[in-house]
Amino acid sequence: MILPLALVAILVAAAFSFTAWKSRQIERRFPRHGELIDVGGYRINALHIPAPPNPALPPIVFIHGASGNLRDQETAFRKHLEGCAELLFIDRPGHGYSERGTRENGFPDGQAAAISRVMNMKGMERAIIVGHSFGGAITASFAVFHPEKTAGLLFLAPATHPWPGGVDWYYKISAAPYLGFWFTRLISLPAGLVLLDGATRSVFSPNRRRDRYVEEGAPALVLRPENFRNNAVDVANLHDYVTRISPRYKEITAPTIVITGDSDPIVLEEIHSQGLARDIAGSELVKIHGLGHKPDYVVPDVAIAAIEKIAGMDRDLQALAHMAEARLTQSGITDQPATGMMIEKI
Repeated sequence: MILPLALVAILVAAAFSFTAWKSRQIERRFPRHGELIDVGGYRINALHIPAPPNPALPPIVFIHGASGNLRDQETAFRKHLEGCAELLFIDRPGHGYSERGTRENGFPDGQAAAISRVMNMKGMERAIIVGHSFGGAITASFAVFHPEKTAGLLFLAPATHPWPGGVDWYYKISAAPYLGFWFTRLISLPAGLVLLDGATRSVFSPNRRRDRYVEEGAPALVLRPENFRNNAVDVANLHDYVTRISPRYKEITAPTIVITGDSDPIVLEEIHSQGLARDIAGSELVKIHGLGHKPDYVVPDVAIAAIEKIAGMDRDLQALAHMAEARLTQSGITDQPATGMMIEKI
């Protein structure tokens, strides 16, 4: 009995050590980007780009999806919008380099409140809120609970409504008490490193992944144990949360645009995006054939035009969507929509 136990102990110690060493290596490769802002007992990491002298657009806040961090949306939008508006990119609580804070931050309304506090600290009275994927649930909650700060809403492939079924098994294990601690320190990081390339390609599927996405978007940050567990708790909590909150989306009055694809392998657009278009009076749904889960990267021109339209500019989004469809067809999209899987798979 002694020898097998000793071998197990050695393997466990080795796995713990590898996870700790590799986490530090990931942080050296992708150091903190932004500033830590105290929002009342914990700190949120945010990258604030001040407004130019004569901004063409109102302030804009970007909220990343599951398994992400602020670099994801910064890489997609900063080069297009810097110099046009005040921009705020945020690591959601417990993601990237933000601290988790209290238990309420395991739910979209808690994270929306944290973002509202960051806006206060930066003197941002109202903003267009842009949310991708899981960030869509936070964007919707922000509009419900902080309407006075909401100048408009842009949802990109959002996850906002209850869906049939559940979430992938590793979210449940990682979110579980005790078991999640061991799983995230023994298994999830080495397994995630092996799967990272394929997982990021699947998030973009059926579209081509941006060449330097793994380097620029820094998705490896989520593989660190606490980040991985926080991400899992967020996802595990989402279904019950949106079941409870989505009936309140009818209260939203801010100008709203939803951009989605009919080939999204992560969330079902007919539930989430069409649900938002149904629930929010006056909203516009922009559905693009052949588009997957990353409209922020694959059709950034449509997303930026949507921001401009929310700001009051005359933009024909449906015409732009048709032009995007032609580009996607030429680039070799699949003919059939992919099967929905309900949230990022990393």
